[in-house]
Amino acid sequence: MKKFLLLGLIAFSSSSIAQDLEINDELLELYARPAQYLDVKISPGGDYLAATSRTEKGTVQLTVIAVDDNEILRITQGREGESVAAFNWANDERLIFSMAREVGPLEMPAPTGEIFAMDADGSNQIILTGPRSKSGEYVFASVVDLLPEEPDAVMIYQRSFTSQEPYLDLYTIKIDSGRKRSEGRIPLRAYRNTNVQVILDNNGVSRMVVGVDPEEDNQTVILGRDGANQEWYEVTSYASDEGGFVPLRMLPNSDQVIGLSNSKTDTRALSVMDLSERNETVLAEHPQVDLMPIMSIKNGRPNELIGAAFEYESIDSFFFADVEDEDYSRLLQSLRATFPGHAVGISSATRDNNTLIVSVASANKSSAFYMFERDKGKLLPLAEARPWMSKHAFPKTQALVYKSRDGLDIQAVLTLPKNTNAEDLPLILLPHGGPHGIKDTLMAIDSDAKVFAEHGYAVLQPNFRGSGGFGREFLEAGYKNWGTTMINDMTDGVEYLITQGIVDPERVCVYGASYGGYAALQSGVREPEKYKCIVGFVGVYDLDLMFEEGDIPQALAGRNYLNRVLPDTAEERKAQSPLHNVDKLKAPVFIIQGGADRRVPETHAFRLRDALEEREHPYEWLYKEHEGHGFFKPENNIERWQKMLAFFDEHIGE
Repeated sequence: MKKFLLLGLIAFSSSSIAQDLEINDELLELYARPAQYLDVKISPGGDYLAATSRTEKGTVQLTVIAVDDNEILRITQGREGESVAAFNWANDERLIFSMAREVGPLEMPAPTGEIFAMDADGSNQIILTGPRSKSGEYVFASVVDLLPEEPDAVMIYQRSFTSQEPYLDLYTIKIDSGRKRSEGRIPLRAYRNTNVQVILDNNGVSRMVVGVDPEEDNQTVILGRDGANQEWYEVTSYASDEGGFVPLRMLPNSDQVIGLSNSKTDTRALSVMDLSERNETVLAEHPQVDLMPIMSIKNGRPNELIGAAFEYESIDSFFFADVEDEDYSRLLQSLRATFPGHAVGISSATRDNNTLIVSVASANKSSAFYMFERDKGKLLPLAEARPWMSKHAFPKTQALVYKSRDGLDIQAVLTLPKNTNAEDLPLILLPHGGPHGIKDTLMAIDSDAKVFAEHGYAVLQPNFRGSGGFGREFLEAGYKNWGTTMINDMTDGVEYLITQGIVDPERVCVYGASYGGYAALQSGVREPEKYKCIVGFVGVYDLDLMFEEGDIPQALAGRNYLNRVLPDTAEERKAQSPLHNVDKLKAPVFIIQGGADRRVPETHAFRLRDALEEREHPYEWLYKEHEGHGFFKPENNIERWQKMLAFFDEHIGE
């Protein structure tokens, strides 16, 4: 019989890697391999594990393992180009899952809209929704709730594939037959490029829905109702530039909803809203960063708010003193103490909460999954995201905080090369994409940053104004300022490292992807003497072109977003567009682009290349016709790194 030990499935060399500036192809291959294990979940009865993992082709498969003898019961893969996306145990014996097409690492996977169900051994497989289901309905569906109180059913929403602005219909659906019972229509439309969120109480009744109305400039609308078959009413609404409440989970047997809110605070605080009175109470806030709730689990559902997690100068958390589930709270605190400097979460648990699957993530170690048996006090390793690098000593990534020229605190992530003093190092400034709502973090490995540091470069990833997670005022300070004060924040981070003696001022380059690619070019425009080379990867180079091409302007919600965050006038947009300011560039430029990029179409890259050629400005070019927003194929990322490292070495190497 086929036996399965997650940690022993694949063995790779973890030999130490030379730390000179020669390009190490073995190292690049290790980093280019996409994370193998993505998620692990245990069945409610504790008899099975299900895990998603990467195949050699890069797609995601679902493997089911018997806990008692580690026997592989089933491996499930999608059709050509399809990956298993979300999955969950619907009951002790049966799984539900969805499929998606992955089009680029910087883009969200595109779900097919079908829901599948099967037994743990792969038998009794059925397509519950979509054109290939028994009903043959041409609809997109998604699971809303697992309904642990109804082990033979789950709740879904579905919407028409053909309607441009469909309503969502709720159904309870049998997971063995696909038979559905209507739970009513949600009186909010699912506009293109928006989502509708449905929140149930612990009895499986939909009580709140959250949507976005592009016709009202992306206003958030929250509806509620007092119970099943009751009328929906508006709880609150708020404009896109206002603070508001984001509901997450209803507390058991009450009208109270736990959520994140910045309606009364600048950062997102933990709040509770009473639906019956429609008032909101702030429970906890952090002065610098947003909080995320930590909740206990009971009978398969989040149950009680027991604490909050956050990240600023480190990964941290706090726990409330007076909670009912003290044992669960103590357990989580113990697990977090076991893995200091890591993000620790519970990805699933058995119905009795005796066996838990623990996820552990960090920027300095490959993410891993463990099984914790509470009755035995045992923590057993299950799987690592990168098992081939389990013994590898990564370059260290740490947080720092510096002041911008106008007095803002800027949190940043700094990765330093190994086995060398942090003095007079060559630097790669690496601004993140987005740019709004995104931030660089200590909770995950950034392969670009690690690859560069492995080859002797310090890497600075500043969370400049406009980044997410640092409060609404900080977020909105970046609006209209993509090419001005946001760029200043990045420059000020470089200056800070220079004044600290960490960075050699004559050996600095800048690289970024998406908005980061824009920021790299714009940094070279604004600071032509500071940067010795510039790399733009799938970058935006003409702000006006964002209104004309790509997937953002195809929907009203996207056009509203562009109007909110980009400069108001054509003159201002031109002044902040690298394409129209190439005369100010002095450093050589390396342009990297995918031909299938829907977010930032290749027009941006070709126009920038033409402008550089016209001025006889030195540049290099890497184009992959079938890649999208970011390179998906490992061999293309290896080539990208090889050429980037050679480019850096030419201009800021020893």
